Amino acid sequence: MTTRVAAIDCGTNSVRLLVSDGGRTTVERLMRITRLGEGVDATGRLSDGAIERTVEVLREYRKVIDRLGAERVRMTATSAARDASNRDVFFAAAKEAIGVTPELLSGEEEGRLSFLGATADLDVTRGPFLVCDIGGGSTEFVWGTTEAEVSVSTDMGCVRMTEAWLHSDPPDPLELSQALSVISLHIDDVLREIPMATEAATFVGLAGTVSTAASVELGLATYDRDRIHHFELSREAIEDVFRTLATESVKDRKDNPGLEPERADVIVGGMCVLVSIMRRLGFDSCLVSESDILDGLAMSLAEG
Repeated sequence: MTTRVAAIDCGTNSVRLLVSDGGRTTVERLMRITRLGEGVDATGRLSDGAIERTVEVLREYRKVIDRLGAERVRMTATSAARDASNRDVFFAAAKEAIGVTPELLSGEEEGRLSFLGATADLDVTRGPFLVCDIGGGSTEFVWGTTEAEVSVSTDMGCVRMTEAWLHSDPPDPLELSQALSVISLHIDDVLREIPMATEAATFVGLAGTVSTAASVELGLATYDRDRIHHFELSREAIEDVFRTLATESVKDRKDNPGLEPERADVIVGGMCVLVSIMRRLGFDSCLVSESDILDGLAMSLAEG
């Protein structure tokens, strides 16, 4: 008998839910942008408002979980919670809302679960893979073919880069240059740990920044997972999306089909990360995957 499971990922920018049968068949998949990590870099704390927004969404998710009858639930927290001195306050409120305490994942654990989810439905002959999960506060790089062999987490993401460097609207050239320079230093660290990264046969990109780049390139008026999942996003298309979004104000950015209005203020920070990876590692294309850490969590639950 197939076990119905629910996986929740409390990220820096968004909170996501996957209800799945056996960890393989999607029953429901939801995403809400709550900006849990707002201001964490500057204060070292999760703000009261960010905790409230996130817990409100978790209460909504609990109702969905109950309605769909998931038997097992696993909830994780990542970069924003790792960096926050008051994460226990959030964890207590999250447990009250969902019924289980969030697991604080290390960057390496986050990367391995992302790799598991992203490569589960890929032919191993397309490996070795470099899987890259561009989050709100951190970006994970994972190398492997049939399993994650090396996982590296870096302190860069769409929210972190935006709050630290991109203060003008639209960002001025100096701000963009500074952000790209900092990202380049992080990629140096990745190459020291994964020197074979440039030799990956397939570069797989995960999470909101990559999905948004694909949606904008495709001009999708509404989210369409089937069209985005395993879409080959060329380096030229990534550069074009980056140029377009980086030169627009937040207000004008919101008019781009495929861009969620709530993501408009941080998408350029995320695109700085994506375009830097493509340039530095020399990839011609990015295979977009809508299967990620959530799918890895669901698979681990079903197997457990």
